[in-house]
Amino acid sequence: MHFQWYPGHMTKARRQMQEDMKLIDLVIELVDARIPLSSRNPDIDELGRQKARLVLMNKADLANEGQTQRWAEFFREKGYFVVKLDARSKSGMKAISNVVMEACKEKIERDRKRGIKNRPVRAMVVGIPNVGKSTFINTYAGKACTKTGNKPGVTKGKQWIRLNKNVELLDTPGILWPKFEDQRVGLLLALIGSIKDEILNIDELSLELIQILKEHYPGVLAGRYGLQEGDAPEILKQVAENRNCVKKGSELDYSKAAALIIDEFRSGRLGKITLEFPPDPR
Repeated sequence: MHFQWYPGHMTKARRQMQEDMKLIDLVIELVDARIPLSSRNPDIDELGRQKARLVLMNKADLANEGQTQRWAEFFREKGYFVVKLDARSKSGMKAISNVVMEACKEKIERDRKRGIKNRPVRAMVVGIPNVGKSTFINTYAGKACTKTGNKPGVTKGKQWIRLNKNVELLDTPGILWPKFEDQRVGLLLALIGSIKDEILNIDELSLELIQILKEHYPGVLAGRYGLQEGDAPEILKQVAENRNCVKKGSELDYSKAAALIIDEFRSGRLGKITLEFPPDPR
């Protein structure tokens, strides 16, 4: 499979983000805890290199806890502040305000020395499509400030959101890079739903997922679907049989079985699964 998806509004969003960086003190970057590196946009390191940085590992409830901890240490070693959270259930949200203040401690101290009091920290919220930015902002603010959706590309414009007297958030559209230099990155983004399913071959995508699960989470598929181990096509066939995925005339519906496996991975019904692993410390 070849992965490439870069809607036109994303090019404009990157230019706008470059301008907006002049207005903010802190970059809050959401990543998907299941693929923390592949769900980052490399542009953000370049754009935000002079700013305080906070990485929010969202959807941590769906990821392997041990791997999430390893990834958190990986980002901290690079100088980022890190919070693990599930924005939908509000798990981890309470810690964020304190971490924001800690990340901007130097800025607050500079303001104090200049006699500037009560100027709120201005933070830009960034992330690629479908990592949960809008859900995070609405949960953090305690009200529906932004549109949310389970499809990439719902947020199209920018808006300032005043959370309290200490923090203002700037929401931005999710952006992807123009092409995936590593097709593995494209595969992982497709698996978590950051690329529109309509432009993907779901049958092939499910075979890739089965292969990853066989290698790193042996027994998960057998336990969930009551099947015997085999190669990826054989496992897909058994899932279709065991879950009664059939077309008219009793022919097995492999596409329905493929969509079922991907959906159950994305929703966490296959368990807490991380698809990408941090490099071993040297």
